[in-house]
Amino acid sequence: MLVAAVPLEDRFGYFGYLKKMTLTLHNVIMMKRGRLPFHGAMVHISLKGGFVKTGIEANILLIGDTAAGKSETLEAFRILGETFIREMRIVADDMGSIEIDEAGRLIAYGTEIGAFIRLDDLQQGYAFGQIDRAIIMSPQKVNARVVLPVATIEDVLKGYPLDYLLYANNYEEVDPEHPILEQFTSPAQALNVFREGAVMAKGTTTSTGLVHSYFANIFGPPQYKESHEDLAGKVFEAAFESGVKVGQLRTRLGIPGYEASGPEKAARALLRVIATLRDIKIAP
Repeated sequence: MLVAAVPLEDRFGYFGYLKKMTLTLHNVIMMKRGRLPFHGAMVHISLKGGFVKTGIEANILLIGDTAAGKSETLEAFRILGETFIREMRIVADDMGSIEIDEAGRLIAYGTEIGAFIRLDDLQQGYAFGQIDRAIIMSPQKVNARVVLPVATIEDVLKGYPLDYLLYANNYEEVDPEHPILEQFTSPAQALNVFREGAVMAKGTTTSTGLVHSYFANIFGPPQYKESHEDLAGKVFEAAFESGVKVGQLRTRLGIPGYEASGPEKAARALLRVIATLRDIKIAP
């Protein structure tokens, strides 16, 4: 049996600590069951006919630390939805797990039916438009959050085969050598980026500046590193063998001036790749 606790002190009053405590237990259990836990956001989308051929669908997993632009990119998908997207289902907004099925495919699962989003990173006025179903926490503070229902338990637990496995890079500028979407060419290259877990912290926790955390997930993997390394190696090998597009998405959320436009442009770039069924650009 696994047990966790949060001290009853004001400095631990941030709801995220309680939430992450529970998810840490989830991640440990998943590793013991042979699944790779992830700190990320996953969405299933199907595109509208007219924009592209009817029937194009994709399951996208964005992995990254807090404020990397995961939820913000999903929010950008929602805003773009009226024009380009026929259906959008959130599978995971924060944590989940990946298993390799008998056919060698990567199947991903979520954990929660709600999203825990920074109020400042939402489209202006959106949270208040959802006031009848939202919980707004500490709106007067820097790290104000809103909790919104975004998924059904059926979608969270169903298991979706991955098409795109991307690292959310919020700290690098975009230029010819650093495209918005960059495809990795080998499991080793991908593992180096995901393992480094770099993110430009925005003050959502006690960290600021460019920081690193093991696989952008301090909630279980570092405590069971040997087991996690074995699982990660198998998952990334299976990703390349099964044709999953693995790379990084430069959201630029951590760069001043790109808080809104960065995730939006990242979402548009990803939509173009999905719509044209092309490979992600490989940086020179």
